Amino acid sequence: MGRFDDEPEFLDAAFHRKGKKGRWDIVAAPRFEAPIADTHAHLQLLANPGLALARAGFHGVRFIETMVDCCEDGTTTFDELGAWQEQARELLAEFAAAQSAEGFDGAPGDDSALAQESASVSSAATVAGAVPARALPEVPHVRIAVGCHPHNARLFDAQAESLLERELRDPRVSALGEVGLDYHYDLSPRETQREVFRRQIRLAKKAGLPLVLHLREAHDEGFEILSEEGFPEAGVLLHCFNLDPAEAKRWIEAGCYLAFGGPVTFKKADEVRESAGLVPLDRLLSETDSPYMSPEPLRGTSCEPGLVLFNVAKLAEVRGCAPGSDAEVEFVEQLYRNSLAFFDRGLTPWQLEAF
Repeated sequence: MGRFDDEPEFLDAAFHRKGKKGRWDIVAAPRFEAPIADTHAHLQLLANPGLALARAGFHGVRFIETMVDCCEDGTTTFDELGAWQEQARELLAEFAAAQSAEGFDGAPGDDSALAQESASVSSAATVAGAVPARALPEVPHVRIAVGCHPHNARLFDAQAESLLERELRDPRVSALGEVGLDYHYDLSPRETQREVFRRQIRLAKKAGLPLVLHLREAHDEGFEILSEEGFPEAGVLLHCFNLDPAEAKRWIEAGCYLAFGGPVTFKKADEVRESAGLVPLDRLLSETDSPYMSPEPLRGTSCEPGLVLFNVAKLAEVRGCAPGSDAEVEFVEQLYRNSLAFFDRGLTPWQLEAF
C-alpha cells in the first residue's frame, strides 16, 4: 500500500510522474523561501516512510502531522517513527552529497536538471525543485493525531477506547483525529458513527486536545453534533475541505480551521479555490492526505508529504501572491505558523502526568 502497482520507487529527492512510452518524467516542485507544513498525512501507509520524510525535508517541509487509527493501525507509527526519521537523516545526507557533486546552487530559475526523463534518474535529478541551498535540509518534525476513523466506528469498543486514552497520553500526540462521519462508504452503521463521534468529541475536550474532522456527505449532521456537544476549546480542524463557499462559511463562523489538499489544485475545483479564498488567514492550513489525493500535476501517482508544495503554491495563487514575492513569503510563513499553533503546542495535563 502507498504506491501504485506500476509505480517504481525512485531513491532520490525528485518528484516523478508517468510519461510517454513507460518513461517517468521529473516534475519541478515549487520553491519557497519559508518552511512548509503538511498537516495531514498517513506515514504508516506509505511504501517507504523514511524516503518520503527525506524527500519532504529536502524540499523544505519542516512539520508533518501523521494520522493513526486506534482501531486499525496498531502501534506501528509509535514504534517505528524514530527509525523512519533516522533513515530520512541518512538519505538526506546522500541527497546533499549528490547536490554538492552536481554543483547545483538552488538559484531560482535553474531548471536544467528538469530536462532529465528516465525511469532511473541521475543524481542531477535529486535537486529538481529544491529549496534554496542556504536553507539546509532537515528531517521534518513529526507529531501524531490518533482517533477512530468513522469507517471503523463499529470496532470502537471499551478496549479500543481505553487504548485511545493511553495513546493520547503519548507526548508525541498533539490531536485527536481523524474522526467524524462518512456517509459515502457507510462502512460502519450511521448510528454507530454518530455515537462514536460524540464519544471522541467528549474525549478530546477531556484531554485538552484539538479535534481533526473527517466528514464526507455528512456535514449537516457533523455540524449539528458538534453544536450539541460543544466545539472543543483546543480547536477544530475540518480536513481536506473540498466543498463550496456556503459550506465553508458556517465552519469559519464557528471558529474552525480549514485545511486544503490536492483538490484545491484540480482543474474543475473552482468552488474549492473560492472557499480557500474565504478562510481567515490565521485559520488556513495546508495538507496532503498522503498517500491519497495527489495534486496536479501529479494526479494518478501516489501522494507523499512533499507534494504539499503544490497545494501551497495553489493556495498562494488563490490568495493573490505572485511566485517569489514578499507577499508569497509572508503567506507561506503564516501557513506554517498556523500549523504549529494548532498542532505543536506544549504538552497537555494528561501528558505531563506521564513524567
